Amino acid sequence: MASAASAVARKPRAPGRRVGAPPRRLPYLLIAPAGLLMLGFIAYPVISVFYYSLQHYNVTKPWRNGFAGFDNFTRIFTDDPQFWTTLGFSARWVVVEVGLQLALGLVLALIVNQTFIGRGIARAMVFSPWAVSGVLTTTIWMLLYNPSTGVSRYLADAGIGSYGTSVLSDTGTVFWAAVLAELWRGVPFFAILILADLQSVPKELYEAASVDGANRPRQFFHITLPHLRDAIVLATLLRGVWEFNNVDLLYTLTGGGPAGVTTTLPLYVANTGIEGHDFGYASALTTVAFVILLFCSILYLRLSKFGGDTK
Repeated sequence: MASAASAVARKPRAPGRRVGAPPRRLPYLLIAPAGLLMLGFIAYPVISVFYYSLQHYNVTKPWRNGFAGFDNFTRIFTDDPQFWTTLGFSARWVVVEVGLQLALGLVLALIVNQTFIGRGIARAMVFSPWAVSGVLTTTIWMLLYNPSTGVSRYLADAGIGSYGTSVLSDTGTVFWAAVLAELWRGVPFFAILILADLQSVPKELYEAASVDGANRPRQFFHITLPHLRDAIVLATLLRGVWEFNNVDLLYTLTGGGPAGVTTTLPLYVANTGIEGHDFGYASALTTVAFVILLFCSILYLRLSKFGGDTK
């Protein structure tokens, strides 16, 4: 009996399998629910958009529905001047917003990274606008821009401007009014990411630079900025995509007006699909916007050499 037990104990294990190890398929079974949810809520809508972009699909004109081929795309590039207008405004909106948010976010991150009394309160004040939704942000700024009860009235009382002036109904001021509102919400995103990366810079580098006689500007350009490069590239890419797809603030603040001067391409897509009920053409516009974003993102990452050597 003892010899039999010893033989069993000396029986070699199957190669590639440890005693008590879980089955190899267990990790896939565990992530299967999340994978199915992603397929249902991401993959299916994306495939549907590509499908309907090749269709004539207008719920108000069902007799015209059917396969369109590339007719919708031909119409976009050859017979839709509003597409080029909204694309141009989207590019301007993204460049101005991301550039200003990056500059102000970097400045604020450098300030709250210093040690001073009340730094915790200052950080909370800097980061708090990021927690406000787009619709609520719009409500706040619409009250501020209200010609009867907003800032313009008090400026008129001080002799600046005139009573009844609405910056949101003037084509010359509405762009910068919308930029300011979105700037208030978007700057904390850069400040949070940059501050997190600032705290990982080794203090020994600054100490060595000070010993070598480097002043604060030289330390910033030769130590801080190179260390922040990847964080800045990633933050600007993410924020650029988000600002390109910005709909909530502009839709509730200006509705794309006045005279359509603040209509971005995604807002044009929303108006075409929801108000015009032309879901086939709106899907084609969405497909074109996706290709544009994909191309610009890849090009930006290649040009910025994201994740590469900083030298």
